[in-house]
Amino acid sequence: MGFSINKQFTDEYFSILQAHDGDVAGRRAAFGYMQDSTAIVHHEVVACTFIPRLFDHATYLRMKETAETAHRILCKVITRYLEDPSYREVFDYDPRLVELICLPRGYDSLLPIARLDVFLDEETGQAPFCEFNGDGSSGMNENREVHNSLRESATYREFCERHDVKGCELFTPWVEAFLHIYDTYEHKVENPRIAICDYLENGVVDEFRLYAEVFEEFGYDCQIIDVRDLRFDGERLLDKEGLPIHAIWRRCVTNDVLTYWDDSQALIEAVRAEKVALIGSFAGHIVHDKQIFEVLYKPETQAFLTAEEISFIEQHIPLTAFLDDDHVNVAQIRANKDEWIIKPTDHYGADQVFAGCACDQEKWEALIDRYANSGAGFPFIVQRYIRPFKTLTLPPDESILALADDEVKTAPELYNNLNGLYLYDGHFAGVFSRLGPMPTISKDTRGITAATLWVDCERLD
Repeated sequence: MGFSINKQFTDEYFSILQAHDGDVAGRRAAFGYMQDSTAIVHHEVVACTFIPRLFDHATYLRMKETAETAHRILCKVITRYLEDPSYREVFDYDPRLVELICLPRGYDSLLPIARLDVFLDEETGQAPFCEFNGDGSSGMNENREVHNSLRESATYREFCERHDVKGCELFTPWVEAFLHIYDTYEHKVENPRIAICDYLENGVVDEFRLYAEVFEEFGYDCQIIDVRDLRFDGERLLDKEGLPIHAIWRRCVTNDVLTYWDDSQALIEAVRAEKVALIGSFAGHIVHDKQIFEVLYKPETQAFLTAEEISFIEQHIPLTAFLDDDHVNVAQIRANKDEWIIKPTDHYGADQVFAGCACDQEKWEALIDRYANSGAGFPFIVQRYIRPFKTLTLPPDESILALADDEVKTAPELYNNLNGLYLYDGHFAGVFSRLGPMPTISKDTRGITAATLWVDCERLD
């Protein structure tokens, strides 16, 4: 018997599916629902599976402990960075980033929202991290819509008759957390106008709209605004219509702020003048930038952590270093490709991420030549490769509407798992479940989303 009974739940789910002859009608309906859904990223409906990830109470508690412990450690790092100029030297940041990180915050929460991606082994309970995401965290609407697509299927309904099943509610709890954080803001106003801000060509706008509706249900005017459309008159941050903005949910990541630096000065100046609550602050970049994994091991960091926190890092943070001759033996990385994965320090969306085990030796050496020692013009990190935990699932039903019932595949396939653990103001809120057949899990490597369901969990708090 392993750490959890999740596999038993999944086997039972497939057994129910087979008893309903593959539940072809339910799968067709689910596919049709998704095609008309709001689960759209960069103008495409997300790929998903009909089989949800089914987690027991032991898994819930393990995820909660892992996420909340990591959050406390990361908040300690942020605090030290803000309070101790000498500690800032352990990070390699653009001077403009240092300026942004040190802008005044004015409210209590250091890391208001985060998604910490982890490779949970559901047999042993081990949970090494893949990466951390701060204020650009997304996927909440994908989880919601994929779950909605399953609700009327025979398989889902029968499983729910056998078990107590709960989904992840990721919308109202965040709005409540946001409003609580704003209530601690030193310059708060009554009935603030709220904006969700990003560079909209990069943002998950359909998700933004749903959150705006929830803010409005709470009685607040909430707008979706491109950062470049903001204006600052010295006293008020204004939208295109000249109306004031009092609080911002920052969805733009800081490397996009640098890219559009000149066009982003209204936002930056308003934050500097303490005329708007930026939730979260640019200090969240400390979490977003992948060099945080290396920094957590540095003596300057471990000097202010407890023995328990250092042990947690050793158990959960894979060895990470800059991919350059000053930090690692590049020849060893080159010669042992299956042990390593390389990533840019400050990108998102799994951009330019390469696992050595997915490459032949010639391609791997070419990647090392291209990216080592900032050969691409910006730094890369190298990280010990973690082999993801595999579970049974169904690939996306992309052709199901064109197939006869007996042509629809029902046999399960093994996929790799990546679990995104959401935190709202430091409290575990739910999971973004992603799977894929390749060594890296992303949209570009046939990655898919699964609904996340808690099964027979007495309490979720």
